[in-house]
Amino acid sequence: MPLIKGSSYRRPSLLCNAHLETVIPSLTRKFNLLIRKSRVKVKTPDDDFLLVDEYNTSSRKAVIISHGLEGDSERPYVLGMVNRFIREEYNVYAWNFRGCGGELNKVARMYHSGATYDLETIVSYVCAKNYETVSVIGFSLGGNLTLKYLGEYSYPENLKSAVAISVPLDLAGCSNQIDSPKNAFYARRFLISLTEKTTRKREQMPHILPHLKKIKFNSLFQFDDLVTAPLHGFDGADHYYASNSSISFIDKIKIPTLVINAKNDPFLSDSCLDPSYFKSSENVYFEMPKFGGHVGFYTFGQDNVFWSEERALRFITLQDRL
Repeated sequence: MPLIKGSSYRRPSLLCNAHLETVIPSLTRKFNLLIRKSRVKVKTPDDDFLLVDEYNTSSRKAVIISHGLEGDSERPYVLGMVNRFIREEYNVYAWNFRGCGGELNKVARMYHSGATYDLETIVSYVCAKNYETVSVIGFSLGGNLTLKYLGEYSYPENLKSAVAISVPLDLAGCSNQIDSPKNAFYARRFLISLTEKTTRKREQMPHILPHLKKIKFNSLFQFDDLVTAPLHGFDGADHYYASNSSISFIDKIKIPTLVINAKNDPFLSDSCLDPSYFKSSENVYFEMPKFGGHVGFYTFGQDNVFWSEERALRFITLQDRL
């Protein structure tokens, strides 16, 4: 297992705890995107669709970016990565999970942490354009999805590398972590958004989730137990977590992959910071900066480029040259 020691990330002194590192970037970061996007609908095998923002630099290289829980393709952490790769003349595809991106999907399912069939649809769509190299980047839930996909599927030869940032490698542990009192602020925000989306889905399809008499949730575990699991064919939250935690797929990954988890990430359980899980992998590099928060890694004075974006670029360009 290629464990990377001595991470180069240094947090700004003003961001003196993990919560500031997590929240400030999402609230304060603004962008002037270097090129305009084109939004397309990619059809799925079950006659649904995925919304994809394409940034075309006429390159022969491409990256695919997957967002996190209740995020979308226009979150600051996604756009920061988009801009960094556009500068290096990559084509970029930032896709939205089902029901994200401002448009409710059509079928009786939404998205979840292990819905690799949708990432497979996007990878197939992009790789079919005959790029010389394609890489995948995932944040948080999208990072778990990325790692599980890489350990689960056979993929095209031009898919060369991957980066996963702030990854809930152990879904059960992270669910407990987010539901803990110290993280009530984050849990509440997630549950408000998930409740609203579930309400809209029930209005669209009144027959789904017949056991759900009242759309109100007190924890992320309860939401996954009552909505995510039954909607996607799992026997409760515990079964859903056990089936989809990417830690079980690490040793099957066949391309160079970088995982970055900050030691002070408020969302991650200790099990997501245990390098022993990676011992059997020859292709997955595990880096644990002391700081960074969750999808943070804020950097001052670097032309609005964060450390995680520069780190992902360095890793992917190195693999592209090999």
